This record gives sequence, C-alpha cells and structure tokens, in this order.
Amino acid sequence: MKVVITDQCMGDRNCSTLCAEVFEYDEDQLRATVKYDEIPSHLEDIVRKAAKDCGADAIEIIEE
Repeated sequence: MKVVITDQCMGDRNCSTLCAEVFEYDEDQLRATVKYDEIPSHLEDIVRKAAKDCGADAIEIIEE
C-alpha cells in the first residue's frame, strides 16, 4: 500500500494525530506528509481509518 496526500489537504493535522507513525505535519508546506514510500503492513488499518476520517478527502490510498 502507498499513500499520497493530495492538494486538498487543509493541514488540520487529524491524520498525524491519529497516526504519527505514518503522517507528519510539514510547517513549511502547511500540510501533511507521508513518512514512508510503502506503508508497513501493521499500519495499513490505521492509515485506512485516517483516510476515511480526513475531512478534506486528501489522503489517497494506492493498493498494490
């Protein structure tokens, strides 16, 4: 699984609060970033929850 943060990100930090292992807030870009190219399998469920809970629908999941 891969994850992309789209330009729709509002920078509300919900994803990084929910899953700091994967998402972090970039103070320069004022938006979330993803720490991994490939999401570790043990974090996939929480990443799916973060995508579902994203108010801006800015987390795109790419299943491989």
